Amino acid sequence: MSLRDRCLGVLIGLASGDRNGGPIQMALRLSRSLIERAAFDPSDVSARYVQWWREGAFDTGPVSARALALQALGSSPREASARVHDELEGRTAGCNPAHRAPPLAMFAGLQDRDLAGAAVAEAQLTHAHLLAGDAAAAAVLLCRSLLRGSSWKVAIDHAAQGRAEETRKALGLAREGPGSDGGFAPDVLRASAHFAGESAGFAEALDRSLEFAGPANYAPVLVGAFAGARWGRSAIPQASLAHVADLEKIESAASSLAEGWP
Repeated sequence: MSLRDRCLGVLIGLASGDRNGGPIQMALRLSRSLIERAAFDPSDVSARYVQWWREGAFDTGPVSARALALQALGSSPREASARVHDELEGRTAGCNPAHRAPPLAMFAGLQDRDLAGAAVAEAQLTHAHLLAGDAAAAAVLLCRSLLRGSSWKVAIDHAAQGRAEETRKALGLAREGPGSDGGFAPDVLRASAHFAGESAGFAEALDRSLEFAGPANYAPVLVGAFAGARWGRSAIPQASLAHVADLEKIESAASSLAEGWP
């Protein structure tokens, strides 16, 4: 499979795994910002999220929902995320930033050395907890390594470099089992890495994660992105996309990002 096929697999795989619909809508808006600005511009990304919120955003998770509501009323992203962190007594290490961040890995305009920092900055648009950004950084690094053609083991090792202890532990434990099915970002990272790493192909990885996750659907979003980066767009069954709204827009954004690679 080609680098282009693996790059396409990231966003289209994410859509395949997202059975509730919110993460892919945020990832699509991040993708359009990267394409239209030809750069990672956090203020532009934030504006697109807030506009989506005003249009009736859904399935963002409670932290992003509150942060975007505050931003819609005039707070800056920094002010909003800090206030939500305080209101929730520090419980803002959810998985929404990791769910929406994979397009950063697809954007050739971000060099490898800048990816983790971009993922952390993107996470901080809504989530103040360091682990939310750290898990997002690991997810993006894993996708980038896979789309470049690295083996799963090399990609996992690359994703763990420089990360917080809890993030490294989650990646290290993935081979042993999926762990918790909750929405705490390191737990979602562990479960997602388990299914994408310990399955024989895209369909098996996604099916196992869907059975594990239940209606909350935390792991399958990242499983789709990881498995898409590992096995490529061509490995995603059309039946796995039957639920996806805006598939044409998603495929168009994925193609535009893939065109940036030689």
